[in-house]
Amino acid sequence: MIFRDLDYPADPYPGARPDCSFVHRDGCGYALPAELDHTGFTPVLAYGSNACPSKITWLRENLGLTGDVTVLQVRCTGLAAVWAAGFRARDGQRSATLAAYPGIVETHAVWLATPEQLAVLDVCEGRGERYDLARLKTGVSLPDGTELPEVFAYVGASPARMPLLVDGAPVRTADVAQGKARSLNGVPAPSHGLDIVIV
Repeated sequence: MIFRDLDYPADPYPGARPDCSFVHRDGCGYALPAELDHTGFTPVLAYGSNACPSKITWLRENLGLTGDVTVLQVRCTGLAAVWAAGFRARDGQRSATLAAYPGIVETHAVWLATPEQLAVLDVCEGRGERYDLARLKTGVSLPDGTELPEVFAYVGASPARMPLLVDGAPVRTADVAQGKARSLNGVPAPSHGLDIVIV
């Protein structure tokens, strides 16, 4: 074991995340196996709360998520987690969303999701209403520089989940914490600007 959920609380959104790859089970994080089999898994970018171990346990307790969750640390180039125009219904915190952001490199995570886990994520993210599931064409790699050729992500589908534009520009979650993000004033962007194919 390398950590417990208590080390990485979910509040304030998007929660805390470990600076490593891990396998999550029973409220704890464990090191990845020496040989990782990707067969049968869908790589899904976690740029908001889904990278937080406590949120993974919340998914287990509230939406029926089952099985080990394998989470890889990744680098995203030209993509950024930014604050969305709208708020989460369950607690009023501002949501994150993904946007094109040339010249920016951020560290996020990728779930290697089973079909059953992907179905839970679809429910959590409101696929087809709040967010769409889309294939990213470029921009995600492992820390050693290995490009991940096919990664999926939940991207804004409704105006409330489009990037919030403040003075004409999106606001990165890395730059502004939730406490200040909730009081930002702006307008929804017309597009997230991502090079994607919606699934």
